[in-house]
Amino acid sequence: MRLSHKRNVQKKLQKRVLAFASNIVQYEQSRQSEVTPVVPAKPVQVKREVTVNLTPKQQQVLDIVSQHSDGINPKSIGLEAGQEDTKAASWATGALKKLLEEGLVEKVQLSGNKVIYKAQ
Repeated sequence: MRLSHKRNVQKKLQKRVLAFASNIVQYEQSRQSEVTPVVPAKPVQVKREVTVNLTPKQQQVLDIVSQHSDGINPKSIGLEAGQEDTKAASWATGALKKLLEEGLVEKVQLSGNKVIYKAQ
């Protein structure tokens, strides 16, 4: 089995698991709201504080992405960080993957295989 095929199969399984988990959560929430209707006296503001431990490399990549509001590609991120031309994109990819998981960066797919990253 090719490695890329195996990776694609794993991605599809992860999507199904996440979709299934979110359906269960939505079902539980709707079920709870049917049983006991909640009427709050006044609106409650919830502040979402995200504390994420980032490595220095990830912090550097996040700073570079946040400087470019229109978006930036991985090779440009690596070049701006001072990497060689040949390994600039692969240097930035690992840090970008973690930042994507944490929701700090947004991935925008352009035509073909071109991708840019924007800070959220």
